Amino acid sequence: MANTDVTRIAGNIAALNSLYSLQGINTRLSTHQARLATGKRLLEAADDPAGMSIATTFDVRRQGLQTTLSALGDSKNLLATAEGGLKKIQDILVKMRNKAMEAQGDTIGETERRAVQTQLRAYRDEINDIVKQTQWNGNALLDGDTDSTAEATRRLQFLTDAAGGMSSFEFEGTASGSGMVGRLQQNQSFYATSNAVTTAGSTSYAGANSQIGLGLFDGNLVVTDADADGNTYNLETGTVSVDITGSLGSGSAARANTFAAIDKALDVVKEGISKLGAFTARLTFKEEQIQVQHANTEAAYNRIMNANMAEEQVEASKLLILQQTATAMLAQANSAPQFVLQLFR
Repeated sequence: MANTDVTRIAGNIAALNSLYSLQGINTRLSTHQARLATGKRLLEAADDPAGMSIATTFDVRRQGLQTTLSALGDSKNLLATAEGGLKKIQDILVKMRNKAMEAQGDTIGETERRAVQTQLRAYRDEINDIVKQTQWNGNALLDGDTDSTAEATRRLQFLTDAAGGMSSFEFEGTASGSGMVGRLQQNQSFYATSNAVTTAGSTSYAGANSQIGLGLFDGNLVVTDADADGNTYNLETGTVSVDITGSLGSGSAARANTFAAIDKALDVVKEGISKLGAFTARLTFKEEQIQVQHANTEAAYNRIMNANMAEEQVEASKLLILQQTATAMLAQANSAPQFVLQLFR
C-alpha cells in the first residue's frame, strides 16, 4: 500500500488506497455470493486450473458409473422378463408331466387318454407362443438369432463397466472335455417342437446350425395303448402298428416315453432358469460394487467442485461488513485533504 502524504492534495493517495481496497472486497464478495447462488466452488477454470481438470475427470467417471448403474437395472429387468417366460414354461411342463403320469396307469380308458394327448399338445403349442412373445424391445429372449444359428437363442451383451466393458449371457452349456455339462446345448432354444437333447453331453444334432429345443414334437407326445391282439395304436390318429411281441406292455412303454420326453424338456428349462439366476446374481454383485465406486467418485468430485455453503456464508458476512467500513474510510479519505485549507486562513 502506498504511503500517504496529505499535504500533496493533487494526488489523493489515501483515497486511492481505500478505493482499491473496496474494489478488492467487492470482487471477493461477488465471488462468494456467486458460490452461494450456484453451490459451485469453481466458477471458472481460473479459480483453480488443476482442480478443474481433476474435477472434470471425476465428473466423466461419475456420469459413466451412473449410466452403467442404469444399464445394469435395465439388464436385470430384461433377464427377469426371460426368467418369467421360462418359469411359465416350467409350470406348463409340470402340468404336462402330471398328465403324462396320469396316462400311464390303467385307471383311465382310451377316451381319457385321447383327451390327455389333446391336452398335452395344446400345452405344447402354448409353450411355443410363450417363446415367441417373450421379448425385450423387439428382441426375442428365448429364441431370437435368425442369422447363423437357425433361430437359436442368441448371446446377449450387457454394459457392466463405466469404461464400456460388456458381459455376455447365453443359454449354451459349459464346455467340459469333449462334451457339454448339463442339458443345455449349442444353439439352445426353448421351442417345444425343436429337436430334443436326448442325453447329457450329447452333441449329435444335425448340422452346425441345427436348433436344439425341448423336443416335444408330435412323435414324443403319442400316448398309445394295446388291444387284446397285441396291436398298438395312436389314440389321437387311430394309426395301428403290430406289436411283434404280442405283449400288452407296448402301450405302457409308449406312455413312459412320453413321460420321459417331458422330463427331459423340464430338465432343460430348469437349467435355463438356473443360468439366468446365476447371471442375475452376478449383475447384482456388479451393481453393488459400482454403487460404492459411484458414491466415492461423487464425493471426490463434490469436494473439489462444489462450495461449502456454511464457509461461504461466513466469508460473505465478513466481506459485507468490510465493504461498509471500506466505503466509510473512502469517504473520510476524500475529505481528509480539506484540512490544508486552514493554512490559507
